[in-house]
This record gives sequence, C-alpha cells and structure tokens, in this order.
Amino acid sequence: MSASPAPPNPPRWVILVLALACGVGVSTIYFPQAISSLVAADLGVPAGSAALVVTAAQFGYAGGIFLLVPLGDRLPHRRLLVTLLTLTALGLLAAGTAPTLPVLVAASAVTGVTTVVPQIILPMAAGLVPAERRGAVTGTVGSGLIGGILLARTFSGTLGTWLGWRAPYLVAAMVVLALAAVLSRVVPATTPPSRRRYPELIAAPVRLLREEPDLRRSCLYQTAVFAGFSAAWTALTLLVTGPVYGMGAQAVGGLGLVGAASMFSTPLAGRVVDRRGPDAVSLWCLLGVAGSAGVLALGGWGGAAGLVALAGGMLLLDVAVQCGQVANQSRNFALRPEARARINTAYMTCTFIGGSVGSWLGVRAYGRLGWPGVTGLVALAAAIALARHLTRGRKTPENTTAPTDAVPADPCRDRQGPSGRSCWHRGA
Repeated sequence: MSASPAPPNPPRWVILVLALACGVGVSTIYFPQAISSLVAADLGVPAGSAALVVTAAQFGYAGGIFLLVPLGDRLPHRRLLVTLLTLTALGLLAAGTAPTLPVLVAASAVTGVTTVVPQIILPMAAGLVPAERRGAVTGTVGSGLIGGILLARTFSGTLGTWLGWRAPYLVAAMVVLALAAVLSRVVPATTPPSRRRYPELIAAPVRLLREEPDLRRSCLYQTAVFAGFSAAWTALTLLVTGPVYGMGAQAVGGLGLVGAASMFSTPLAGRVVDRRGPDAVSLWCLLGVAGSAGVLALGGWGGAAGLVALAGGMLLLDVAVQCGQVANQSRNFALRPEARARINTAYMTCTFIGGSVGSWLGVRAYGRLGWPGVTGLVALAAAIALARHLTRGRKTPENTTAPTDAVPADPCRDRQGPSGRSCWHRGA
C-alpha cells in the first residue's frame, strides 16, 4: 500500500481561528466559578448550593469527553463542531434565563456536556498539518485554550458585577453562536477516519490504553502533574484568604493571571517538540513541576516575599504543566492517526480524574499539614512522573499494519482538490 500524501499546511489564520474556538469553548466551564456568589444572592440560596452550578458543568464536561469526543473520528468535523457549539449556545441561553437553581444546574450540566469542542479541535488540528509541524500547531491551539481558562473568570466576574450573573451567560451564548457561524465557513472538509459504530468508539479508549504504552505513559505524566496542579490551586485560595495573608478572593484572581505566560510558552514548547521530540520536553517540564514545589514552599512564610514566591511558583508550575501537555499530546497524536479523537478521549479522561483527585487531596493536605503538605503533594506528583520517565524503555517500532477502520484518502489532503480549487477555500 502506498503512503498517503502528507496533509497541506493550512493558512495560519485558520489555526488562529481554531485556537480562538478552543478558548471560547473552554471558557464556558470556568466562568461560572466567579459568579456563584452572585447566583446565590439573586436566587436566595446558600452559597454551597450555588456552587453546584460549577460542579454540574465540570461533571458534564467529563461526561462529554467520554461520550462525544470519540465522534471526532466518526463524523465530519465541520458539522460536528457547529452542532456542538449551537447546542452549547442553547444551553447558555437556558442557564441565563433560568428561574430557579435546579433549572440552572441542569442547564449547566447540558452546557458542560456539549462544550467539549476544544478536545475535538486539538486532534483535528494535528491532522491538518505535516508531522514536522504537529507540535507547533498543537502548542498554538493549546495557547488559545489556556487563554480561555485564564480570561473566563475575569470576564464573568467583571460583567456579573456590572450587569448581574445572567449577563455572562447571555453574552457567552451570543459569542458561541457567532463562533459556530465562523467555523461553518472556516473548518475544512474532512473525511472521517473511522467507520466504526458508536459503541465501538466509546469502548476504544480503554482498548487503546491497553495497547499503546506511550499513551499510558503520557496519561501517567499528566494525571500526576495535573493532580499536583489542582491541589496547589485549590489550596492557594485557602492560604491567601486565610490568616497568613488575610487577603480577598480578588488576590487569588490576580495570582491566576501570572499563568498568562503559558499562553506564549506553549507554542515555543511545540516548536521544540518538533525539533527534539516530546520526551525531551517532558523531562524539562517534569523537572519544572518539581522545582515549582520548592519555590511554592517559600510562600508559606507570608509577607511580600512569600507572595512573590507564590506568584513565581505558580507561574513555573503553570508553564511546566501546560508545556508538558503539548509534549504529551504531540506524542499521542503520532500514535494512530485514524484514532486521534479516541486517543484524546483516553488521555483527557485520565487527566481530569487526576485533577479531581488532586483537588480533593489538596484540601485535606492543607487541613492536616498546612501549606507544606500541599507543596509536598506537588513534589510527590512530580517524583512519580519523573520516576516513570527515567525508567521508560526504548521506543518500539511503529506499527506498520494498516488500520482496519481506515477510509480511503481524502483528495482534499492534497493542496488542490479535484476541481483545482484549494480545499481551504470556504472549507470546500
């Protein structure tokens, strides 16, 4: 069987639009965190009950990753993305007009399920470019996702303070609808790489974890470091607003903005991955996570010096975790091109499990051991991942067997389609 032609390089503006779509998509999971107190006050419910809105969105997102992301290997990307964004917009509209908390929680859960667009775009973007550009494109698209996470809380907190908690939902719905219209024109036509039935697609991530050692390795790296990352950020609020610093919640938001540097570091990490391979970047990132634990430990002293240590440590931790994500996904997307969405499903499911466990452990570590317990947890997570990285075996030869669910090559994988028009023209 002759090798299929290498995919063309899409225009840079296409990649930037996809990065923007990732940022907008992921923001719908994070922006409710900043307005839960406003929801509680307006609907007359306890603050703990209003926090269910955030929990519902996160659980919905985890469910969407498992149930919907594998469809990225089965359905045309343009139609799938536009459909999911439209459903997300409807969910946001329902949330923004919810008369009671149960309705808002239900709408938030539905929105979480359908807003998995970033996890479909990432593997799709990796397949739109030649292998030598995969890391750079993954980093660029990932930077959009990071920007969405960072700016979501600021957006909703500011708008909610001015216009009430419903305003962020309604504005976000309009933005998502506009983005769906843009993607309907920008996303190129793609041929689904798999003909497998939906039950088989859902079962595939577990099978891929069993069959692909490099996928298991990537999952272990990110599960461990994301657990440490989540533990640190969860406990940071308790530290900064507690007796050591006695500051308000806005100080936590200010510390969160230091992570903006990772928006610029992930494209750089992607280019290094293309030149030196993902394992070299993984090593640097795991060492960075370990080093961040030492810097963060100094933050327990309090005062101006401690606050600087917290900012520096969280910056190092955020950059290391996000750049490690680029390395891991570049490694994953090279394994089985016909199953990238299913591979990403397995990877992101493990990552979010790690994050959930890390948040739980972070609160308990802080309650029993204080801030040193939390930084020790970050160091332990890095040590586990580093131990696995340093004991990895030699890379096994690539599987040259043709995939059983592959489909014939799409003529649009050449730079010009059969009619001579560029396949990037209006997504022809």
